[in-house]
Amino acid sequence: MRNHRPCALLAHADRGARKFSFWTVSHVFQTSLTHDETMMTDTSPLALPFPDMPAIDGVTLRVARAGYKDWGRCDLTYAELAEGTAVAGVFTQNVCCSSEVELGREQARLGKARALVVNAGNSNAFTGYRGREAVEQIMAQVASHLHCEPSEVFVSSTGVIGVPLPRDKAQAGVAAALDAAPCGWQDAAETIGTTDTFAKGAMATAVVDGSTITLCGIIKGSGMIAPDMATMLGYVFTDAAVEPAFLQECLSSANVATFSCITVDSDTSTSDTVLAFATGKAGNAPLASFDSPGADAFAAALADVCRQLAHLVVRDGEGASKFIEVRVSGAVSDESARRIGLAIANSPLVKTAIAGEDANWGRVVMAVGKAGEPADRDRLSIGFGGVWAARDGLPLADYDEAPVAQHLKGKEIGVEVDIGLGEGAATVWTCDLTHGYISINADYRS
Repeated sequence: MRNHRPCALLAHADRGARKFSFWTVSHVFQTSLTHDETMMTDTSPLALPFPDMPAIDGVTLRVARAGYKDWGRCDLTYAELAEGTAVAGVFTQNVCCSSEVELGREQARLGKARALVVNAGNSNAFTGYRGREAVEQIMAQVASHLHCEPSEVFVSSTGVIGVPLPRDKAQAGVAAALDAAPCGWQDAAETIGTTDTFAKGAMATAVVDGSTITLCGIIKGSGMIAPDMATMLGYVFTDAAVEPAFLQECLSSANVATFSCITVDSDTSTSDTVLAFATGKAGNAPLASFDSPGADAFAAALADVCRQLAHLVVRDGEGASKFIEVRVSGAVSDESARRIGLAIANSPLVKTAIAGEDANWGRVVMAVGKAGEPADRDRLSIGFGGVWAARDGLPLADYDEAPVAQHLKGKEIGVEVDIGLGEGAATVWTCDLTHGYISINADYRS
């Protein structure tokens, strides 16, 4: 059921779920954000509707308008978490990271959380001691309200780099959020966005120790996406009881195959953060390791939510018109395959060829060769949409480009590469590169 719509945000939801024998995963649905001065006019052509996600016991969401930018929308999200909530996190590897990231790393190691505050419109990165003081002020303000330790209050910020977070606006925004009526997932997902064109959410359920547990996640991200950990700002909430160390193990493992396998533009943000919160309200015996009953099901459900969210970021890639899946096999290791896949996915020449619906497989060959990973020209095979164009280092004599050209006219593009050296495999996701990306980023601060 939808809650009331704060800040006059646009409402739209759809329903639907697929069921599996031991865990279930929702279809991934999205909707467009309300347009304002800072957002793109048009929703991504790859957008999907937002899912009908249930409330998570132990999580209360609220949003407010702090006014970090001159826009007519909410820009501060507050999530209050039940006492005893466990937390895990993965963070950007960018060495010019924000104070939010630095503090978040320290806090995640403690494994306890009571609240999350997300600021949109100002990344508070590269702002020195003033930026850190602004984060510490928010932590102290919320901690005083909840009577908890400041270390249990997590803060994330996203937006323009190099502008200190206004402490007066942050204080007023947090105060407004604390007094606001509870809201739903879509409100929270819309509020954390910046250049996003649609709200992004995903969910899954699993049977753990005889109890059905639920996972709900939201994420924002559209540009500056080439994570070496996670992507932009993402949050997964579950009512499962999970020990912090095992939650961290599951999130880190999920990250390797999801958030760390997407790219929009090869740029890694200063603020990338993904946090997982487990309130323990489902009543299952706490999961402490993979030996715990239901641990495999929980880990699989968490990984699937992360994969869904990662795909949604790519679908909202700035200026994107095509969702591209790059599958690499035959590499010397899985990690080598991932690096080759990212070299292909990050290549402007590959991305623009696909944007132009040009079956130029030579550009894929080029990207494999520049990846810095073991490869043999005479063993390399390249294909599009299940049709091989070249095998073992040579163009196929009977290669027919017509079905490939037809495949490239679609919105879902597959690129297949067989290195021919080993058993390593990986899948990477990206989008095409269009003039829209230039327009968005050339005008980002104006």
